[in-house]
Amino acid sequence: MGEIDDAIERADREAFTREPPKTLKGQIGYLLKQMGSAKAVAQELGVTADSVNRYRRGARKHARPDVAAKINDAVRARWQPQVRRRRQKQAATSGGITVETRARFGYTAPVGTTDDGRFRRLTVHLPPAYAQRLFDARNAGASDQQMRGIIAEGFKEVYFQDGGSRATGLSDVEINDIDYLDLDY
Repeated sequence: MGEIDDAIERADREAFTREPPKTLKGQIGYLLKQMGSAKAVAQELGVTADSVNRYRRGARKHARPDVAAKINDAVRARWQPQVRRRRQKQAATSGGITVETRARFGYTAPVGTTDDGRFRRLTVHLPPAYAQRLFDARNAGASDQQMRGIIAEGFKEVYFQDGGSRATGLSDVEINDIDYLDLDY
């Protein structure tokens, strides 16, 4: 996963209205309900179906750290999909998306202006159209670089050009060397 994917996952987790199960037995029970069989859960986690059943019965109270992390990730990925979809739909139709980042921004500008990239800390609210494009790209399996391009285009329009009232000669904005990136919608 890339930085943008991680930021979307964090924003989705913040939307949870209830916390996912915390115990190993509870998490395995939830995965069994979602996936239908111990075999399917075992395949997802990279363990045997017998191990899954031992976790479910409580015969094994703790999983290896790597397996515990996979279990936690699998539960969180499936937890409250309706809440995720509703928030993403709202962001894509009316709310937009807020991007907070510290990164090096470079851009192509007319001769005589400075186009040297430099670190900037920005918090910019992008219109719903950019949220829709970002979610569509992610669902289509776009690379982190492609999703950066969508965000950079939004920054160009909203922040650098202020909706067309300044820096009209600016043609390209690039986001490089991301220090951190956080999304909220």
